[in-house]
Amino acid sequence: MIGRTNGQPVSITGLGVHVPERVLTNDDLSKLVDTNDEWILERTGISERRIAAEDEALTDICLPAARRALEMAGADPKSIDLLIVATVTPDMAFPSSSALLADTLGMPDAAAYDLSAGCTGFVYAIAQAQTMLASGLSKRALVVGGDVLSKILDWTDRSTLVLFGDGAGAVVMERVDAGGFLGFELGADGGGGANLWLPGSGSRKFDDPTKYVKMNGREVFKFATRVMVSSAEAILDECDKSVDDVDVYVPHQANVRIIDHAARKLGFPQEKTIVNVNKYGNTSSGSIPLALADAADDGRLKPGKLVLLTGMGAGLTWGSALIEWTHETTGAAA
Repeated sequence: MIGRTNGQPVSITGLGVHVPERVLTNDDLSKLVDTNDEWILERTGISERRIAAEDEALTDICLPAARRALEMAGADPKSIDLLIVATVTPDMAFPSSSALLADTLGMPDAAAYDLSAGCTGFVYAIAQAQTMLASGLSKRALVVGGDVLSKILDWTDRSTLVLFGDGAGAVVMERVDAGGFLGFELGADGGGGANLWLPGSGSRKFDDPTKYVKMNGREVFKFATRVMVSSAEAILDECDKSVDDVDVYVPHQANVRIIDHAARKLGFPQEKTIVNVNKYGNTSSGSIPLALADAADDGRLKPGKLVLLTGMGAGLTWGSALIEWTHETTGAAA
């Protein structure tokens, strides 16, 4: 699915992020599984990641991010009429984490639902919010992307344990006079779903469900290096833009080798590419907003800048968004 946006322009007016306090380094992991700092850095570029406390659930780390985004946008929580939470690790199957957040934040009139699209969830969610806002169905939306993947990892499996971390980000979205989102490209290939999945977590019966993430790293890497490039090229072409037009490239933070490959194939120089996987690991739906916050705090997200977001993840899914930045968003960390 691909297309330019139409209707009233919609943009991000507030941005907030939050990560748990606990830092888990590569050296810490070496005490749990057969690995070391050099091995992890060489293959992933990750030095450390944040891990939620035993009593922390998704909404606990999403709440500070949401409050920061609302504060930056100057938005009264009661003015939010749409709340989407992109995640694969909700507090529970139901009620939705979005409904719980809406209640805690004081949003009595908000339509609230969770969205599951793996690590691409945040891109899917902002695409849905943009459409509802541009059509007039919604007036002001809050989109949250976050995951606590540490809760569903096998802590004896080196192949997944070194990759993932916990974190969340949130954006307020509303109609603006000019600029904002130019277009989206979204897709999914369920045929590759078993390369990154959580068997036993739903209604499908499995003979030996462990309820831990399972991943075919080789196949996911091949998929990621392909779609991170093809999705970005597709949305740029759709919007009559080139790589040279893009000021800031924000790829999903899965693995520094994947990011480097995509940036090199697309032609993005290092100074345009946001990389923070080294300090957070792969935070799934929290990845892109966390990277946006780093770009904002570095002074790279200025009004008028063209920003390209591209993600991929379980599903297997992928998606890109192109946005002309419209608001100052420094100080997004909560």
